Amino acid sequence: METQSTGSLRTIAGIVGAVVVASGLGGAVTQNSLNTWYRGLRKARLNPPNWVFGPVWTTLYVFMAIAAWLDWRGGRGRPEGRRALRLFGVQLSLNLLWSILFFGLRSPRFALLDIAALWGTITAWLAASARINRWTTLLIFPYLAWVSFASYLNFEVWRKNRNR
Repeated sequence: METQSTGSLRTIAGIVGAVVVASGLGGAVTQNSLNTWYRGLRKARLNPPNWVFGPVWTTLYVFMAIAAWLDWRGGRGRPEGRRALRLFGVQLSLNLLWSILFFGLRSPRFALLDIAALWGTITAWLAASARINRWTTLLIFPYLAWVSFASYLNFEVWRKNRNR
């Protein structure tokens, strides 16, 4: 028989594991193109230096994991809890897919389509999570803001390099 604390530890491990796998795979795909293809692209005027992305994404992945755990804890056994966790999983998959499309396949155009879907899914996750625990909005909103900024960066890379 599983105790509540055992179930909680398994859930935390599953959420953290999913976030670590997604971020690790995304990071590996990204790293392969950073010093080659990406360096030669024309970028947005507001493009931050490369060193900014690691700390920002690390923080956002930690926030995502905590928000998903709060969704699980507060929404356990309820339809809104299941919905929030499904949206968490979908956005995490779209997040990884963006790295594969942009850096792996070197396709800012397809990455732009993905980031639009990612933005919509994060927005839906934020709304679903807010019904479970209002504190999750404080964890998810910075992610939504960063993806909004990343959408601009992605668009500018596509726009400035589409004829290359």
